[in-house]
Amino acid sequence: MSAPKLNIDRSALEQLLLSRFFFAPSFGIYDGVKGLYDYGPTGTALQQNIINLWRQHFVIEEDMLEVDCSIITPSKVLETSGHVAKFADWMCRDTGNNEVRRADHLVEEVLAARLVSDELARKLAATSIDGQAPAKATGKKSKKAPAPTKLDDAVANEYRGILAKIDNYDGDGLGELIVKHDIRNPETGNSVSPPVAFNLMFQTSIGPAGTSKGFLRPETAQGQFMNFARLLEFNNQKMPFASAMVGRSFRNEISPRSGLLRVREFTMAEIEHYVDPTNKDHSRFDEVAHIKLPLLTGPMQLAEKTEPAVMTIGDAVSQGVIDNKTLGYFMGRIYLFLTAIGIKTDLLRFRQHMSNEMAHYACDCWDAEIYTSYGWIECVGCADRSAYDLRVHSASTKKKLCVREHLAEPLVYEKLVCEPNNKLFGPKLKRAAKPVQEHLESLSAEELTEVKAALAKDGKATVTLAGTAVDGEYEITSDMLTIENQTKVENTREYTPNVIEPSFGIGRILYALIEHSYSVRAEDEQRGVLSFNAPMAPFKCLILPLSGCASFKTFLQDSARSLRKVGVPARIDDAASVSIGRRYARNDELGTPFAITVDFTTVQDNTVTLRERDSTKQVRGPLDDIVELVKNLVSGSATWDDALAKFELVETTGETDA
Repeated sequence: MSAPKLNIDRSALEQLLLSRFFFAPSFGIYDGVKGLYDYGPTGTALQQNIINLWRQHFVIEEDMLEVDCSIITPSKVLETSGHVAKFADWMCRDTGNNEVRRADHLVEEVLAARLVSDELARKLAATSIDGQAPAKATGKKSKKAPAPTKLDDAVANEYRGILAKIDNYDGDGLGELIVKHDIRNPETGNSVSPPVAFNLMFQTSIGPAGTSKGFLRPETAQGQFMNFARLLEFNNQKMPFASAMVGRSFRNEISPRSGLLRVREFTMAEIEHYVDPTNKDHSRFDEVAHIKLPLLTGPMQLAEKTEPAVMTIGDAVSQGVIDNKTLGYFMGRIYLFLTAIGIKTDLLRFRQHMSNEMAHYACDCWDAEIYTSYGWIECVGCADRSAYDLRVHSASTKKKLCVREHLAEPLVYEKLVCEPNNKLFGPKLKRAAKPVQEHLESLSAEELTEVKAALAKDGKATVTLAGTAVDGEYEITSDMLTIENQTKVENTREYTPNVIEPSFGIGRILYALIEHSYSVRAEDEQRGVLSFNAPMAPFKCLILPLSGCASFKTFLQDSARSLRKVGVPARIDDAASVSIGRRYARNDELGTPFAITVDFTTVQDNTVTLRERDSTKQVRGPLDDIVELVKNLVSGSATWDDALAKFELVETTGETDA
């Protein structure tokens, strides 16, 4: 897999997106708030098309159970899940102006800039050696622009190694990098403070008293876990199964930037696939086993490698690169989804999380990363969350979040069991009796063996309670209980499912898709084009008159009505004061794949022309036939080549009047 290439003028694209109101900063007339964006009609339609295909690809095809859960989440839920303690990023402050920066992004930005400067210095040096004068810079040079600086080879290699595993550094590691490499705020030149952890959740209070603390959810997953028992019952106790949800999540980003790529409020689409921990195979694995994925593994990153290895999913699972078949299956489905919406395969990779960046709940995790003008961006996470969430919530609430499976043959085994002497156990421990008994019953076989050994040796043992109403240390004696092996016969097996979680950042996917779809006309670089495929295009068909002739109006309305009746979103652009070429051009910027033009011939014989956006070629045919063709083109049951073969090709004089 060669180095990714994406040659776009980001400033021109951003201007297009703003002028065509794909999205814009929220509360703009009040100067806006960083990290908050509003979607306009075009961006909203594009986002909905992505979500619609996601639902079809996952929820419908995989027969998932879709839910919609509360945004406001009680503090206790997120304390139990570990988010209150661990859902944090490392931040540092500019010692001069107190500006806050995310530490890993700051290190990454500064070292990457130094490597770019080094590359330019080496090119200039090579040009000078060849005896050629350096090329003159174009445009006005900034007075503050530093001269390119060549790095020692060892330093440059060290920087590349740091960047290859930047996600694996904790706060102390980032602090050491900042000091060692003199990392400063590039906008001010000031030094920065040592990194400190910053929790990313938005806190709120529930109710008027202000005594019930809550948070805006940082993910949709917890709501799904809260309803696991109900979902299992709805699914008639059958395993495996999956729940799914699309909704808003909130993260108080330290320094939001890069447009939609790092925001404080965003749409997520998450799947929680519940699976037997002893059998993580998937019945449809063979359907994706042949798919080749570019995989950047954890060991490769630690070895400072940046070039992924291309492997089939089948080989990756059999060799232990991907932990299990269910995880591999969903990675394959993620790949198929992203490529179906229009993400370029050569700008897509899967990167495995390293140990220090692994979420507190995950035992293995891969990110589908998409290359953009900002570099590689995590857009989908696919994690094996093990049984972490269900277990901690079950322990906290004393509610069973498990599966009971009927066994074909009874299971016979020996188990160490604690039997209290009720005449002594309760009277001696009083209110602590039940919590102590529950604590003993929750111990593993190894831990209970240690208690038994202490009772046999010393005649007593100490039990420490935490997280109960009677926390503290309690002494139990050998006459208060017995701990012995007993033969157990079970006709049912009880287990806590593991969870495989694909998690999609819809806004990031949307922005990456926009960049991958953007180009300019070869004959006119001022004419931008968004080449969305038809299912993704916000508007499928443009309808426009050749001129402002009053006789065209009925045909315009009939065309739009016929298209909308068969489910094809269509827009009329009847601004006859603007040339037809310019109207084509501004709808190319919206990504509209097809355009029907009503002209004087239409009035005579009820035929219209149909233009295809990418080739700009046009065909002519009866209005009803063209409407049917557009419907088939949008649904994918026909191609533009089919249209060229069936309908009359129209000679055009070009669109240079745009």
